[in-house]
Amino acid sequence: MQNPILIFGAGSLGKITLDIFNRNNVLVYGFLDDDKKLHNTEIGEIVVLGDTDDDGFLKIIGQKTEAFVAIGNTKVKKKLVEILNERRKVMPVNAIHDRAVVSEEAIIGHGNLVMANAVINPFAKVGNHCIIQSGAVIDAEAKVADFANIGAGAIINTNVDIAEGAFIGSGAVIVTGIRIGKNARVGAGSVVVENVADNATVFGNPAQKI
Repeated sequence: MQNPILIFGAGSLGKITLDIFNRNNVLVYGFLDDDKKLHNTEIGEIVVLGDTDDDGFLKIIGQKTEAFVAIGNTKVKKKLVEILNERRKVMPVNAIHDRAVVSEEAIIGHGNLVMANAVINPFAKVGNHCIIQSGAVIDAEAKVADFANIGAGAIINTNVDIAEGAFIGSGAVIVTGIRIGKNARVGAGSVVVENVADNATVFGNPAQKI
């Protein structure tokens, strides 16, 4: 990656993203964040330049600078991705930790955050703008749709189907062949042995709807 990166979001995910780009020898141009208290402060010597909708900075994206959206709130994240798609005609780049293991046979979209020690196995499919946290495993032929969040140490087994916007808590296990519905939530440490409906929340071992 030759162009520097502008990171949207200066919170914890932004700091993790900065570390990933630093480890990969990618220059970070700056942060954008809507918290005005952060403006003109530094995070690891990188300045928080202004708001996420500041046209003065948005206009450099695509020609001189790439973008990454490091925000956990899905609604806000979708809005920023839409701005980048429609106003700048660009897609955010991926931020993949150098200690993550991503198979060459896996298919990965754009704007994904893949943290340290995460594993994405052969023929797995990860969509766009997902968060794969530290130590999570996406096993062979599993599918993870756009804007999904896979918690630290979670195990997504073979042929699991994770729908758009789903949240899988830390340490959860999704057994082979299960479908997790759109915007569904799986609690930390749960073991999911049955399909989870859209918008449902489940927790426990075995996971039950709550």
